[in-house]
Amino acid sequence: MSDVVSSGVQAYIERGKELAAAEAHRRATMRQMKFDTIAVHGIYGMEAALANQGSLNEPIYLSSAQHFECSDHMEAAVSLQMPGWIYTRIANPTVHYLEETLALMEGYGFDGEVSAYAAASGMGAVFIATSPFLMLDDSPIQNGHRSMARPNLVATPRCYGGTFMLFTERYAKERGVEVRWVPEPENIDAWAALIDDNTRFLYGELPSNPTLNVIDIQALADLAHQHNLPLIVDSTVATPALLRPLCHGADIVVHSVSKSMTVSGLGIAGAVVARHNIPSRVGPDELRENFALYAKVLPARDFGPSISPFNAMMTINDLRTLRQRMDYISHNAMQVAQFLDQHPNVERVYYPGLANAEGHHLARRYMQLVDSNNGTGEAEHRYGHLVSFTVRGGVAACRAVLDQFQLIMRATDLGRIKSIATIPAISTHQQQGDGGRDLAGVPPHMIRLNVGGEHAADVIADLEQALAVAG
Repeated sequence: MSDVVSSGVQAYIERGKELAAAEAHRRATMRQMKFDTIAVHGIYGMEAALANQGSLNEPIYLSSAQHFECSDHMEAAVSLQMPGWIYTRIANPTVHYLEETLALMEGYGFDGEVSAYAAASGMGAVFIATSPFLMLDDSPIQNGHRSMARPNLVATPRCYGGTFMLFTERYAKERGVEVRWVPEPENIDAWAALIDDNTRFLYGELPSNPTLNVIDIQALADLAHQHNLPLIVDSTVATPALLRPLCHGADIVVHSVSKSMTVSGLGIAGAVVARHNIPSRVGPDELRENFALYAKVLPARDFGPSISPFNAMMTINDLRTLRQRMDYISHNAMQVAQFLDQHPNVERVYYPGLANAEGHHLARRYMQLVDSNNGTGEAEHRYGHLVSFTVRGGVAACRAVLDQFQLIMRATDLGRIKSIATIPAISTHQQQGDGGRDLAGVPPHMIRLNVGGEHAADVIADLEQALAVAG
């Protein structure tokens, strides 16, 4: 855009301010509502419905681009001086409704401002949330030169296999980033020992996939902020219904929205949700002020990992009942975990809800069903739908059990309303090799079970008949 703003463009800028103010007012109104109300409505209210032919649901804008009234309108919108969606790779009205809903849900109970960017997948979200911090050092030139030191990131290896591969293959091997793993992520001193002047961010997953480890978010956030670093947390398994990391000090939250949020399995999606004014050692002021918006209009615009409007609508629809679903399937998963914990053909159960589970004390601190205390008493703890277990008898017995399931489906997905199981060593974490799986604590005879919405007794019965082959 030229330095001189014409009167026509200025008129659109002023109109844009009015539109932005109206949406900010709607957002502020919805922030006063309860979580379930936010999940049902987002920012789509009566005025938005009337502006869309009275549609009760958010409309799907299956169009690649926006038509403008005139060149002045185009210039004001493309230069981001007024609200507009311009091109679906950058933004789209349906996607915008999803982003606003996600920001409200993830920011529920957080005092500051929150924004979201919806990506085409969970891995797209992890990439967009981390890649901008790995830029060349943009600090001021000292003594005639700028430091070109190799950047590093500090992360837990107890994470999704795709994240592990992104960090080790795409970042470390292809871009020269040093990846510093913390094998014992519950040890805050171990994190602190790996941070130096070239560290760009801390990264954790809670509960982790598939070992269901729990990190101390508040302690890690305090550590990160001492060093002017952002803490990025993958909260896919918990969802905002059970955990909102921003309320505990995290700066950026990533989700594979394809999982529990899009429980129907009809769409693929990811999300980056960030509080405003985050710490960072690199990048422009815009990155710190509103990271999600910065990521959307700059890195994501150029990389192109944005979600389709259709998948955005599938996600919006599934989000409306998120709290109730996570409550129910968490109950189911607890019953399944307790059954497995007593079964003679099961070596170990990984579920943070069990009192004997590693990190159970942290799970009790951070994982609570949103609004469950209704303002009185103690909040009810829920620990999600994911349960992992190792089969007595080794790999052969593990594969025999998986092959014997009659109700539980075999797939690499999770978060579905249907119960699904996989062996991570041959599927979701296969690519990272034996060494990577050892580092992540993923044994070869582990089964990861997504407990769905079936009656718990039927899921347990299928597990019981399948486990019989390992005896």
